[in-house]
Amino acid sequence: MDEASQSVAYAYLALLAKRGVRFLFGNGGTDFAPIIEAYAVAAQKGVPVPQPILATHENLAVSMAHGYAMVSREIPAVMVHVSVGTANMVCPAMNAARENVAILLSAGRSPLTESGIFGGRDGYIHWAQEMYDQAGLIREFVKWDYELRNGEQLETVVDRALAIAESEPRGPVYLSLPREVLAAPAAAGHASTTSRLRPAARAVPDNAAIEIAAEWFAEAERPLIIAANAGRDQGAFAALDLFAERFAIPVAQHKPRYLCLRTSHPMNFGYDPTALVGDADLVMVLESDVPWFPSQAQPPAAAKVIQCGYDPLFTRIPIRGFFCDLGLIGGTDAILSALGNSLQQHSGAERIRLRRDALAKERAAMTARWQAACSSLETRSPLHPAYVSRCISEAKDADAIVVNEYTLQLEYSSFEQPDCYFGSSAASGLGWGAGAILGAKLASPERQAIAVLGDGAYLFSNPAAVHHASAMHDLPVLFVVMNNSTWGAVRSSALGMYPQGWAAKSNAPAFTSLAPLPAFEQICAAAGGYGERVEDGAELPAALQRAMHIVRHERRQALLNVICGLN
Repeated sequence: MDEASQSVAYAYLALLAKRGVRFLFGNGGTDFAPIIEAYAVAAQKGVPVPQPILATHENLAVSMAHGYAMVSREIPAVMVHVSVGTANMVCPAMNAARENVAILLSAGRSPLTESGIFGGRDGYIHWAQEMYDQAGLIREFVKWDYELRNGEQLETVVDRALAIAESEPRGPVYLSLPREVLAAPAAAGHASTTSRLRPAARAVPDNAAIEIAAEWFAEAERPLIIAANAGRDQGAFAALDLFAERFAIPVAQHKPRYLCLRTSHPMNFGYDPTALVGDADLVMVLESDVPWFPSQAQPPAAAKVIQCGYDPLFTRIPIRGFFCDLGLIGGTDAILSALGNSLQQHSGAERIRLRRDALAKERAAMTARWQAACSSLETRSPLHPAYVSRCISEAKDADAIVVNEYTLQLEYSSFEQPDCYFGSSAASGLGWGAGAILGAKLASPERQAIAVLGDGAYLFSNPAAVHHASAMHDLPVLFVVMNNSTWGAVRSSALGMYPQGWAAKSNAPAFTSLAPLPAFEQICAAAGGYGERVEDGAELPAALQRAMHIVRHERRQALLNVICGLN
């Protein structure tokens, strides 16, 4: 069989590899037959194709791709089984969409024909699984969707998908692949080595708007920067470090999903802007969808607010009323570089010096409060998440990758390098963290990788599938589950709304207790990993060292089931 007569599936895999897609995460079905045969043909011919990564649940497959993409900044591909697989990947797709993670999502499509065409229907599910609009399941959370109609359009479709996904603001795209089309002979000729459909160039901030912002900063007495996702730009971490130090501007990282500023930075003012925003006369928001909670704090009426990012108004969020006196479009590194160059033209050295001195005292008091609070919790039983967070921080490598699905508390942790900390998506689709750390480990196999998960997040991750994938793909990571047997977010929301209500007086508010829970450590052990239950705070540092030793030297996954109390 010559090259021209190979299938569209074969041409598709070869084209993905030519475009730099190194991994195809997938959970298969009857629609995968042409893909599976194409992989076998490619192996016989020695043709490069993306490495297949099996994940036995779609939430896991997409979360692994998400973790891989956020660390490598490459575009991975995912393929799932027709309509049912698409339904299962809607939640992780929403996670990726809200965090601007570029992924080529795809699904087979139930065969269109009942007879007469190779690849047509030959199983009873091929009738019931067909939909009028399969992509409609996921359309709201992707930048683009399409169905491959024939082999002749393959190169254009794939190149358009990748270019749209990579253009800022980045995000997932979705492609459906009918089985008959995948099984059909590929079009004659070879795909070009490089794409002629390239991503759009990154937007740069408007010079006139930069000058206005610089004037506002020069006049401000109490400027404040609030950031959340700025760190997803590779140059942003260093740019914010320099800008905040140079002009003595405090930075609050509110619900960060990418670390934006090192822990020890003199302008790092923590992770809750509530106490800061009401006193600011200028607030610059860097890639933050929710810079403050309006019900708790607001900038003063006279304060100026600058919203910055590739989409500073977050147009994919239906309603968002945060002030925007000036919007700057572009990457954080480009905005801060331009603003710094303009701001240096304005005099104000003495004002900056006085502000720096005052902020140093405030920061010293803030960190002292954190240290005292954590020290007071060392002997608490059950363990407090603050103490567990500090122990993890002290045990990890300096360049360890830490994925946090809710329970790690940054006030008691230390991160000094970029791309070391990743928080869960603003979409809050649970079950992301365990898969994400596996993808992150795949992207950077030489680095230590730790997932810190709530008990509910761990349950949502499909733990058996997660531990299976870790063992199957040789991805040894450490899972730390902070287990309080409670839906903490549900409980705190109910008590927050009704602090004097009957639920607050109840010992067991409905829909909040998870007890009794399985022995999580045994689920990991069942997949060949190491598991340990930790109830004594004095034993936690040693337990962390044991688990990390096994991960590093035995190349086995490990899980610590840490029994915690409520905050």
